[in-house]
Amino acid sequence: MEDREVIWDSQHGFTKGKPCLPSLQAFCDGVTPLVDKGRAADIKCTLIKFAGDTRPNAEADIPERQDANQKHLYKLKKWAHGNVMRINKAKFKTFCHYCTDFIWGLAGYQCEVCNFMSHEKCLKNVKIPCSCIAPSLVRVPVAHCFGPPGLYKKKFCAVCRKSLESPAFRCEVCELHVHTDCILFACSDCRQCHQDGHLDHDTYHHHWREGNLSSSARCEFCKKTCGSSEVLSGMRCEWCGILAHAACCVIVPPECTFGRLRNMILPPSCVQLFSRNFSKLHCFRISENLQTESDEDDDVDGSTQGSTKDIQISTDSSKQTLKIFDGNDAVKRNQFRLISVPRIAKNEEVVEAALRAYYINDDQQEYELQTFTQQVLLSDDVINRNDAAEDSNLGSVFRESVPEAWIIRAKPKDEEVIRIYPAWLKVGMAYVSLRVNKDSTVQSVIKEVLPLLGRQTECLQNFRLVEVLMGSKQVQRMVLDNQEPILNRLKDIRKTSIRQMNQTRFYIVENSKSIVQVNLFVGGLPPQLSPEEYTNILKEELAIKTNVVSVSHVYQAQGAVVLQISCFSEAERIYMLVKDTVVNDKPLNAVVIPAVMASKIPQNCCPLLVFVNPKSGGLKGRDLLYSFRKLLNPHQVFELTNGGPLPGFHTFSKVPSFRVLVCGGDGTVGWVLGALEEIRHKLVCSEPSVAILPLGTGNDLGRVLRWGAGYSGEDPYSILVSVDEADDVLMDRWTILLDAEEPAEGAENGIAEPEPPKIVQMNNYCGLGIDAELSLDFHHAREEEPGKFNSRFHNKGVYVKVGLQKISHTRNLHKDIKLQVDQHEVELPSIEGLIFINIPSWGSGADLWGSESDNRFEKPRIDDGLLEVVGVTGVVHMGQVQGGFRSGIRIAQGSYFRVTLLKPIPVQVDGEPWIQAPGQIIISAAGPKVHMLKKSKQKQKKTGSLKEMKVDSTSVSEGGRKGETCVHACGRYHPGPGKPSADKS
Repeated sequence: MEDREVIWDSQHGFTKGKPCLPSLQAFCDGVTPLVDKGRAADIKCTLIKFAGDTRPNAEADIPERQDANQKHLYKLKKWAHGNVMRINKAKFKTFCHYCTDFIWGLAGYQCEVCNFMSHEKCLKNVKIPCSCIAPSLVRVPVAHCFGPPGLYKKKFCAVCRKSLESPAFRCEVCELHVHTDCILFACSDCRQCHQDGHLDHDTYHHHWREGNLSSSARCEFCKKTCGSSEVLSGMRCEWCGILAHAACCVIVPPECTFGRLRNMILPPSCVQLFSRNFSKLHCFRISENLQTESDEDDDVDGSTQGSTKDIQISTDSSKQTLKIFDGNDAVKRNQFRLISVPRIAKNEEVVEAALRAYYINDDQQEYELQTFTQQVLLSDDVINRNDAAEDSNLGSVFRESVPEAWIIRAKPKDEEVIRIYPAWLKVGMAYVSLRVNKDSTVQSVIKEVLPLLGRQTECLQNFRLVEVLMGSKQVQRMVLDNQEPILNRLKDIRKTSIRQMNQTRFYIVENSKSIVQVNLFVGGLPPQLSPEEYTNILKEELAIKTNVVSVSHVYQAQGAVVLQISCFSEAERIYMLVKDTVVNDKPLNAVVIPAVMASKIPQNCCPLLVFVNPKSGGLKGRDLLYSFRKLLNPHQVFELTNGGPLPGFHTFSKVPSFRVLVCGGDGTVGWVLGALEEIRHKLVCSEPSVAILPLGTGNDLGRVLRWGAGYSGEDPYSILVSVDEADDVLMDRWTILLDAEEPAEGAENGIAEPEPPKIVQMNNYCGLGIDAELSLDFHHAREEEPGKFNSRFHNKGVYVKVGLQKISHTRNLHKDIKLQVDQHEVELPSIEGLIFINIPSWGSGADLWGSESDNRFEKPRIDDGLLEVVGVTGVVHMGQVQGGFRSGIRIAQGSYFRVTLLKPIPVQVDGEPWIQAPGQIIISAAGPKVHMLKKSKQKQKKTGSLKEMKVDSTSVSEGGRKGETCVHACGRYHPGPGKPSADKS
């Protein structure tokens, strides 16, 4: 509009020094009557906020606490056209992204770049940044850890703010959700969970993540609802879990104390991991078998499959759809964005639409469109592609027909302003703006920057300029040559991708001798070998270079070593080669493990080491892995199918005090306790307490310790709180020696030799006869069709089925075995099953011993150093015990047992069955008692109480930033922050 009644001489009503929002309101008030008269069909309002360059001194200015120190640009589109508004109103509901209320009538605004919507009344309070400037607000660039694409109901994309109706990506660490074609535009603002030698610091700020909260979520400060299932709204700190509105979170003290779980979280400043060549999946030990085609190549991201999400090919004859590439890299990968423009459109309009598609807020005058043959637009208009020949007087913009695909290029510049970030700055996000020209080199930039940073007396040779590409999947760093012209470097980046230019920073870094140390855990080796023998095997199989690789720890009993590698490329080569290496018909496995600096752990901190078996009953372990990685530091969460429990215990070997949470069935608990017993002498905390989250079928130990009959979807946060409040109790563990006297068949030269003795550990119970026979039949059924055994209900149904098949079975077990208790012979009654129980729960919660008092025996306890011996007469008797109608036949109670088998008999220990050959079975106490955590009886606090997450460091200042006015794109701060089979009952 160029009508003088509407546009004033003083910057369209926005004068210097005058608040822009009141001017916008006055501008719109003046335009509205003209719209009603039909004098204008559309209104485009552009708000631009300028700020001076930051000039940090030695103490460093902090722009993230000053809105005036950032340049933000966003575009708001007033809903003024009557017909368009009616269409929107009829087709979909619109909610405000600030207050989450429904938007009525014409009083709404929408960002043309990121689709942010707001009431007119809410606009003055909006503090959410637009996606186009979000990369400039990242405090410490940290790449995300994306899992496989999946369907996430009622979740919203953090880039385009639209609902995730198609398969999308989710960060396994920080709750970021993005569409497949938006992943390239997500900024690298994941949680900083460890120190890697870049931008390390000991003080951690709140790490805010917007949206995807429950509709019942309430702000910690104003107590009003801040979550929504309709739009992306509300903020949550990924460390302490505090919830707040976007306008309320800016008054929170910046330092995060990790909230209610502070004593259980492994502080990121205590973890060190050098991981330049490893993906985030490798760093956090996330199984690669979760990955699908999306992990093969980055081409999936932003490819043509998902690029039509925002712009469908228009059927309107007045519109045309164009493919837009942002550089040579996009052309090579065939990654384009689709835009829809009128068939008769100005060049500036097409360029502007292309920039919006790539979330770039630069001036469109600085860009141009080119064809693949570098044919530049020749005039101001993009003419339609009608079949009729065009009148030469109208002037075609192309010498040839308009192509379907274009490349958007940045026009060359003789000089421009770049930002230089000081890498040694521990707090804030300050930078220095510097004007460079064709004569500027990297060395001259360093020379000009140092005086502005108060370090003019230091030698130039002590510094270097590092280019950092803040990609969503990987943060790449490259040291620039001192003689390289800086403008040429900028030109090369823009030629490759203008999107990458928007995600690129330059850091000035002090030269220091960096020490590279990658710790690689290698398992699956032959047990009981010397360090020299393990080194020779690795040399032969992996061709390791001894000048950069050394064996730092050896676990002979488990057949595992820890390699200390001082070269990134060698570490990556060994890691990839181990996956395809087999030694003695057994595949090797490798796990990247961090180094925990125990001296930095606070005295009152007792980190929680979490083990999860994703294959346990119901396959709910996958969701728990994600939840615990989100609530804790991912470096303290270990997946048992990826190397077993040993890598976790090694990582925590220097931690002075820690607890353990085992998520799995009774078999998984026994596996972890067995590994703990073997490695106990190498731990500084030799007796950590162990809690249980029951995921198996029986879960008898979990029942005894009050953790429940099985996990049924409880809030993981409340589970961690319960672990923190649990009571420490002792529990006996028992060693079972299996000494078969029957010779093994098929020996060489026809000479038969007896099987060597075997030792197993027992925590719950050991069964002989009918009990073990049912477990063995269940085990065989699961091996035949493992895919069907994915629910606790189905597993118990199979137990019932195999039990009914044995109901008429008769076995005179008392004639096939002999029992000796504490050196005394015990006469057995007529039974079909003999069971040794250590806990008062058997077969999914049944009380086999019974509650009746008996003067012959002591009252059973899990820490009394005694085992109870019980007999059952058959399947019917077992069913009656399960139903609570009867108890077992009490036979004996003691601390040392010898069982003589006269014939092969089924045996099971904690749900693991097999056929035992004739011989001796000796059961005795297994050394020191193990420390377990028993869930406290006290009433638990309400799940996820916000008061528990409240920051307790300092009270919220009433002055703060509560009265400040900010618009969209200025207000979001980014602070750094031998395994058993599946379990059975």
